[in-house]
Amino acid sequence: MKKSLLLLICAGGLYAGARAQDTIPDAGRIQRTVNYLASDKLKGRGTAEKGGIKASNYVARQFKKLGLKPVHGNSYFQEFIFDKQAHKDIPSRNVIGLLDNGAARTIIIGAHYDHLGTAVLFDGKYPIGQIHNGADDNASGVAGLLELARHYVYNHTKESFNFLFIAFGGEELGLQGSKYYTAHPLMPLDSAHFMLNMDMIGRYNPERGLGIGGFGSAAEWPAVFKDVQQPGIRFFTDAAGKGASDHHNFYMHNVPVLFFHTGGHDDYHKPTDDAPKLQAVAEAGILQLGIQLINKVMTFPELHYTGEQKN
Repeated sequence: MKKSLLLLICAGGLYAGARAQDTIPDAGRIQRTVNYLASDKLKGRGTAEKGGIKASNYVARQFKKLGLKPVHGNSYFQEFIFDKQAHKDIPSRNVIGLLDNGAARTIIIGAHYDHLGTAVLFDGKYPIGQIHNGADDNASGVAGLLELARHYVYNHTKESFNFLFIAFGGEELGLQGSKYYTAHPLMPLDSAHFMLNMDMIGRYNPERGLGIGGFGSAAEWPAVFKDVQQPGIRFFTDAAGKGASDHHNFYMHNVPVLFFHTGGHDDYHKPTDDAPKLQAVAEAGILQLGIQLINKVMTFPELHYTGEQKN
């Protein structure tokens, strides 16, 4: 009996240890996520293309496995339709999962899952028919989104904020997913603590460092950033809350934002942005830095928006 009890305790300890390990951003898991999303099988995750739908289904499955709750009825999808120049009634969808801690305020973490696909909707701007796999842009951000979701789901401390995880569609065609969400929010935007957007975080260059935008969007950001550091990751801040990624629409709706990006490179929006070029170990470090910042933000009951006021 004592031996059985000891084995049970040991097994429980190993299980708890495994779950604790799952809370740490993992380079191998990041690489596997990007390998799938940026594979030729998904053909570049184009909006209104089969690969884009497959990518959204993949994210929804991961949200369900992690135990995130849907907030759009029983669906993880927020469907929408938009027009882009001569292209009318283009379908897309956001993928949304909630970690409900019963809190009054919610932290929004986002990344867009779409890329250029086979470039059919870009009117010849990119080589039509070629697969643009978009490993950095933005399979890297989706991998980060899933790692942060895993961290806060498996963290045994119940946080004093809810977490809303959003994988946006249609970003490459004009920030369409975040534009639709902020016009049709599934949780009140005035209860949003802040929004963290990750777009192209997979090609860390130590000479440049990680760029963090939105530093001018909340009065508390200097205090939040004070003494934050992550071994192996240099970063710099930029005051701008506007930008060519999904945080822009939240900023324009009076939500404080942060924007993580590792900068441009020669493979940007080209068929050569492939998974083997991902800097997965550095991305894991970037996400650990993000966790530090999120945890410090949660020590502030409210952030005071200092950006442009929407009319």
